[in-house]
Amino acid sequence: MALANRKFLPAAEERRRFQRVKVHLLGRYMLPDRREFPCQVINMSPGGLALLAPGIGNVGDRVVAYLDHIGRVEGKITRIIDNGFAMTIGATPRKRDKLAAQLTWLANRDILNLPEDRRHDRIVPRNPIAVLTLEDGTKMTCRIIDLSLSGAAIAAENRPPLKSTVLLGRVQGRVVRNLEDGFALEFMHEQPAETLEESVTAR
Repeated sequence: MALANRKFLPAAEERRRFQRVKVHLLGRYMLPDRREFPCQVINMSPGGLALLAPGIGNVGDRVVAYLDHIGRVEGKITRIIDNGFAMTIGATPRKRDKLAAQLTWLANRDILNLPEDRRHDRIVPRNPIAVLTLEDGTKMTCRIIDLSLSGAAIAAENRPPLKSTVLLGRVQGRVVRNLEDGFALEFMHEQPAETLEESVTAR
């Protein structure tokens, strides 16, 4: 009996260590079949999260997510919820400590209603057509799928190499991952909201 009980201790300890925080974070996630979808995280701990999502996989599926303020997390779907799913977060102890600090900041920010609250929300620009300048100076026309102050998802026939530096309009960024129909950029510097659209579509 003692042995049977012991199996449940790690899960109980995990629940005590990682209290979930209600958050409003936007991002994108990828299922095992490589499809990507936008999502909204509704609660999160360093050990797991729940998100609202249009494309729902199966329990046990591996998920890779890129979340505003948090960055890349990966784990497995543990249960299906209304309009979304819950997943674990696979992370080293050091990464979990970092997540705990980020979540504490996010929770305090929401309580204090600081202006950063919506700074990384994604938008679809009024004029989505932009010019991308590659490292070798080649220019190509692309379409902005969505945009935040810290990066953009780009639809384009040709994908620049990962980690290469490009200019979207006049904003410098780095290619951080490939999408099904394009790629994602992370801006070198966070952009001011009032000039964001004008800067990325500048020719």
